[in-house]
Amino acid sequence: MVTCAIIGATGAVGMEVAKCMHSRQSTFGPTAPALYASPRSAGKVMSTLYGDLTIAAFDVDLVNSSSYDYIFLAVSGSFSLEWAEKLTNGGKTVVIDNSSAFRYHDSIPLVVPEINLAAIGPDDKLIANPNCTTAIAAMALHPIHAKYTIETLIVSSYQATSGAGEPGMQELLEGTRKQLEDLAAPPQPAKMFSHPIAFNCIPCIDKLQDNGYTKEEMKVAWETRKIFCAPDMKVSVTAVRIPTLRAHSEAISIQTKDVIDVAGVKEVLATAKGLVVKDDTANDVYPMPLTSSGADNVEVGRIRQSLVFGDRGVEIFVCGDQLLRGAALNAVLIAEAMEGRKA
Repeated sequence: MVTCAIIGATGAVGMEVAKCMHSRQSTFGPTAPALYASPRSAGKVMSTLYGDLTIAAFDVDLVNSSSYDYIFLAVSGSFSLEWAEKLTNGGKTVVIDNSSAFRYHDSIPLVVPEINLAAIGPDDKLIANPNCTTAIAAMALHPIHAKYTIETLIVSSYQATSGAGEPGMQELLEGTRKQLEDLAAPPQPAKMFSHPIAFNCIPCIDKLQDNGYTKEEMKVAWETRKIFCAPDMKVSVTAVRIPTLRAHSEAISIQTKDVIDVAGVKEVLATAKGLVVKDDTANDVYPMPLTSSGADNVEVGRIRQSLVFGDRGVEIFVCGDQLLRGAALNAVLIAEAMEGRKA
């Protein structure tokens, strides 16, 4: 029996982890995960697919005394920096961290299991989960990279309010509702975002860096290079918050080392795990947030030869559920793959 705990269980990602575990009972069995959160949530009952579960206040000694096989962290980077290594419990527990705290540590594997599971060594007990935008793009990009060698990426991401968790989604819903009640009224004041998000888009996510890019944008560059073992890949990203609830979208321009064509790209994408090709533009079939929300697979389409890079370039559009493929599902798949190694 595989034993698991979720720390940060009351957040959007934590709740999705529990749903993913329940849907993959062939690996995790019918036993519910233990749920931990901050003291203010202690004793609350959370409705899950496993039934009603009581949330416990996080305490490192309490957690470690249970010697879980896997712990999923759906918490802040500062929390992970303080507690993640301690929660490996002397090598007894695998900790899969959804924050950015350890993604850029050379000694910590940063993993998308369909791509670089081999990065996890036999003694690794702390695993980093990628940024949501990175994970979604990587699913479509890696099959192309494996055949044609990507040299340059230009990415424009259109990111749902779920990237800011449940409060971000609620701010969109509330702001939209208020605006529709009185179209002449000023927008609702922003709380989770830098500006009102209803009927708006915000071309700046996370903190600006010295180079003029935001940290969210640089995460995609740093993490893609690490996951692909491609330190010289040139990556430029613009991240935009848009007024959708779930699923991030990305328009990606690709320049490759080798000559590339649309037919070859469609062929490699058609057989790639975790992807569904939606590329029938004559019938208005292409990736969209509405169709990728709640789906495990990343959608990829609008595949076309690049007008800029010619026979060494293609353009694609991808959509993926930020809370699933971009966070909770990827974490659960890491644990599932590590269990599979034991068989």
